[in-house]
Amino acid sequence: MKLGTLMTAAAALAIMAGSAHADIKIGASLPLTGSFSIAGAKHKQGYELCVKMLNERGGINGEQVELITSDNRSDAATAINQYERFINVDQVDAVFGTFSSKLTFPVANVLAKNNYVHPIPAGGALRIYTQGHDNLFYFQPNAAEYVGRSLKGLIEDLVPEGERPKTAAVVSADDFFANAVEVGFLGKKVINPADGSEVADLAPGYLKDAGIEVVFVEKWPEEGFNDWLNLANSIKRSNAELIIALTASAEEAVQITRALKTVRAEPKMVYYSQGTQAEFYEGTGGASDSILMHTSWHPAAPYKGLLAGEDFTNAQFVEAFQGEYGEMPDEDSAIPFAVCQGIEQAMSATGTTDNAALGKWMAERTSDDPVKTILGRFSWDEQGLPIDKPFLVAQWNDGELQFVYPTDEFPDVSNMTYPKSGF
Repeated sequence: MKLGTLMTAAAALAIMAGSAHADIKIGASLPLTGSFSIAGAKHKQGYELCVKMLNERGGINGEQVELITSDNRSDAATAINQYERFINVDQVDAVFGTFSSKLTFPVANVLAKNNYVHPIPAGGALRIYTQGHDNLFYFQPNAAEYVGRSLKGLIEDLVPEGERPKTAAVVSADDFFANAVEVGFLGKKVINPADGSEVADLAPGYLKDAGIEVVFVEKWPEEGFNDWLNLANSIKRSNAELIIALTASAEEAVQITRALKTVRAEPKMVYYSQGTQAEFYEGTGGASDSILMHTSWHPAAPYKGLLAGEDFTNAQFVEAFQGEYGEMPDEDSAIPFAVCQGIEQAMSATGTTDNAALGKWMAERTSDDPVKTILGRFSWDEQGLPIDKPFLVAQWNDGELQFVYPTDEFPDVSNMTYPKSGF
């Protein structure tokens, strides 16, 4: 219950009588149908599991947590309306963020206007964090524009200089997130869509910095694209040694992989912005071998967080998730679980659900006194981006998503397979 919020007489009497506790209500608008539905459903699982485990441990500050979720159908206007309803009708005490930069960007304005802490699980576009809001807290390593820094580092650190790819094809969905990742690779400017001002200039780009020439660039429309074979043929004809495919979803990653296999493309290295999900491997099989992708989470990461004031490791999360849902989690479930951990720690530390107090506490986290989650430790800069958190790079091999870079982040690291031996 927020500070200053008046309880109804009935609720007050119930609490005085010891027959009930006031619930903490948290709202989350998620894309449970539409183009982002697979990730949205997994975000719901992550949130629900965390809330269930908190309630089993006594709730937060002695109060049980009620999670209110709604389906925004992967539509930005619907997401806006649902967060406004959470605040004005349901009178939630806090919110959890939605999935995708496309939805997070407009939602950020609603939550800032209403002075709600905005914990973001999946909204990496830099433009979200340069709107001047002071209530944002991103629970992934960095903005999407900086993803390419990890691939550049991997190439320079793990591939001998004479064997590195010299040319690249960069293909992407015309999607908020994919466009943001592309900006970093190609060294473009980040523009604020509201007023046309320049947010950042990432020239010359991570590929040029790595000495790689871009020989082919193509973008497909956000909705309804199905000409994957022609796209794959164009990529193959470019003779690019590195293929970078920036998809809006795991489903698109499956489609382009199948098409590249059909045309028998033979690059040295392949990197995707999506594809850590089990659905990707199920749709591609052996064609996925040695494909690289960045990730914010890996089941082998020995991260130790907190849940209800007690140590809670990444391994415990994996076990709990399997027990609840009968399958392995992936990052689309782990990230929202970490968001829930962060909000719970803020409420427990401050003893309140007042959003001003929660935001102040989260903004004051440091590397020595961070929020502790199954994704590791978090503290944030003034824009709401994490400080000193590298992206992880994983690679599919024989049906296993193996963590391969950086090599000094934690012990369980696999050797990278290179070059890729076809699809």
